[in-house]
Amino acid sequence: MDIKIRPATLSDAFDMAEVYSRSWEVAYKDFIPADYILEKRKRSVSQMERMLNDESLRPFQYIILCEGATIGSLTVAYCNDEDLDDTFYEVWGIYLHPDYFRKGVGSQAMDFAYEIARGLGKTNMSLWVFQDNDSSIKFYDKCGFVADGKTKILNCGKPLTAIRMRKSLIA
Repeated sequence: MDIKIRPATLSDAFDMAEVYSRSWEVAYKDFIPADYILEKRKRSVSQMERMLNDESLRPFQYIILCEGATIGSLTVAYCNDEDLDDTFYEVWGIYLHPDYFRKGVGSQAMDFAYEIARGLGKTNMSLWVFQDNDSSIKFYDKCGFVADGKTKILNCGKPLTAIRMRKSLIA
């Protein structure tokens, strides 16, 4: 599948919010309460607009397009985990419209993220994923990420455990 990834702009907020919401509705339906997902949907456009208006966050936001249509978003930025050194860059989020799950788009987006990190001299990537999100964990395993034993609790309508995964970018 031929995709294009480019920096997101404020005009992308609505499309990004739609992808984000649809992704959450499908990928997280089995472990995040439906009312929490619905509340996130209601706030998603304003959340995206705030993020894209924030000059400190906008440079890390990317939109994924297929034939001109928005099919995903990717956020990659500096790693905020105090126990990891400055060789790490982090995938803060990758969200695809469910129609594009398991079609190779996620792998292409991850390759794009690795190139950004390498271009900044980073040699490692990290990310956080819900422990109950089996399909995403399988995807990240396939991409070469390994759980490193670090966990944190996120409140998404109920406490959920997220696990950290990381990968070396050195071939």
